[in-house]
Amino acid sequence: MLSTSKVNFERYFEPVFQPVSFDLEAGQLLLITGTNGCGKTTLIRVLAGVLHPTSGRIDMRASTMAYVGHYLALKDDLSVFENLRFMRDFIGTSQRDVDAVIEEVGLGHVKYNQARHLSAGQRKRCALARLLLSEAQLWLLDEPYSNLDIEGVGLVDRLLTQHLETGGSAVVATHGAHRPAWAGTVDYELLSGRAA
Repeated sequence: MLSTSKVNFERYFEPVFQPVSFDLEAGQLLLITGTNGCGKTTLIRVLAGVLHPTSGRIDMRASTMAYVGHYLALKDDLSVFENLRFMRDFIGTSQRDVDAVIEEVGLGHVKYNQARHLSAGQRKRCALARLLLSEAQLWLLDEPYSNLDIEGVGLVDRLLTQHLETGGSAVVATHGAHRPAWAGTVDYELLSGRAA
């Protein structure tokens, strides 16, 4: 699905993290851990194509990719339903029913609320719902458990399990408060470039 070889990213001519090399296959979850400030978010953004690596190689073999980062890309003036319908129509490949996806992520009771009126956890659930609408092979998730209650944490685990069981793969960056329960998890501790 995805492989990297000695990928690096520099900011102000200083490496953010030590060179990254891995090979991710279908059904695998790559769990990126590390201390605050070691570059986990930067690495996910590099893998997603938001940032370009300073050096190294990224081989994206997945035909489709979905990215959920810190900025959840919700339109505040649109309702949950409108945000997700827009995303489904924008992607143009999903046959999923928006109402069913909203219920699956536990937002049925706020379906018609504007995104600006959602709690942080509800906003995260709305962003995660886009994964179901994307039907992407590869998920890139930056701190997917943040702002979620216990039920929300369970939701992320269920979504990941369903995705991986059907041959998808995922890269998840986390500070380590929760670990996904998936047998095919590969641990990768990211080290700060300042330690190089």
